[in-house]
Amino acid sequence: MKSLALKLLLSTVFVVVTTQLWCMTAHAEGSAPRQLGSTTHYRTAKVDGVEIFYREAGPADGPVVLLLHGFPTSSHMFRNLIPALADRYHVIAPDYPGYGQSAMPDHTQFSYTFAHYATLVDGLLGQLGASSYAMYVMDYGAPVGFRLALKHPDRVSAMIVQNGNAYDEGLRAFWDLIKAYWAEDTPPRRDALNVLMQPATTKFQYTDGVQDLSRIDPDNWVHDQALLDRPGNLDIQLDLFRDYGTNVTLYPDFQAFFRARHPPTLIVWGANDKIFPAEGAYPFKRDLPDAELHLLDTGHFALEDKLDVMAPLIHEFLDRKLAQH
Repeated sequence: MKSLALKLLLSTVFVVVTTQLWCMTAHAEGSAPRQLGSTTHYRTAKVDGVEIFYREAGPADGPVVLLLHGFPTSSHMFRNLIPALADRYHVIAPDYPGYGQSAMPDHTQFSYTFAHYATLVDGLLGQLGASSYAMYVMDYGAPVGFRLALKHPDRVSAMIVQNGNAYDEGLRAFWDLIKAYWAEDTPPRRDALNVLMQPATTKFQYTDGVQDLSRIDPDNWVHDQALLDRPGNLDIQLDLFRDYGTNVTLYPDFQAFFRARHPPTLIVWGANDKIFPAEGAYPFKRDLPDAELHLLDTGHFALEDKLDVMAPLIHEFLDRKLAQH
């Protein structure tokens, strides 16, 4: 026992001395200890009386990168991308009301529309002093971001588009039930969409079109489904499916913005996505001929299994394009 205690003591002394010598050497060479990554902060702001949760990381004076999430997730979908960008960029990733950690007012007392979401995100950015920003838009994040661009076209420094639609070609078979609801707002048409909030559908969004399922963390759909299953959330989601039709009527305006402003654009798209398929990616090149298009062999939530490909593409794109602003 004495021998074992002596060995443990000597081992501890060795670690302490070695660490102190390393720190002294680093100080003598004028170098700081290696940083292991940026810290992500989890914050809440009150915007128009609504508590909006957001993740924030990176230098406060760095170029702003705004991350806008899709359905049925939250800023949680960016948890792995944020540290990869935060070495140089001021990253802001909000949750919309009814998603993630933001407030979830009753749908009879609160307008769950994409116009309202854009207004609230705009208010949050105003509080944070973000007067210029690159936008990563995905799924629902696309109409939120593009509406924001219509409000402040001069503020959009760049766009990263990932399975986020702005063209009629991108609304394929998956949208047939939703289009029927737009055409006839009746209880049966509304109830028919309940299936889109079921566990099997949530899991499908993460796994369909993915070649190596071992790269997909099952906590994703467990996390999302727990939030979808909160009392009152079903009606929130159905209200938003109904309102999505208002985004389609704005597609010509979004496209006009692309043509008029030509924001630097990177398209990184899961080519196997059935919700927003690749047919919706190509038309961006009509209005943004200089856009960089990358179709990836994955599905809807491309970041989950293609982060190792996407993060370097995004960082390098931002490095090139934001240096010009």
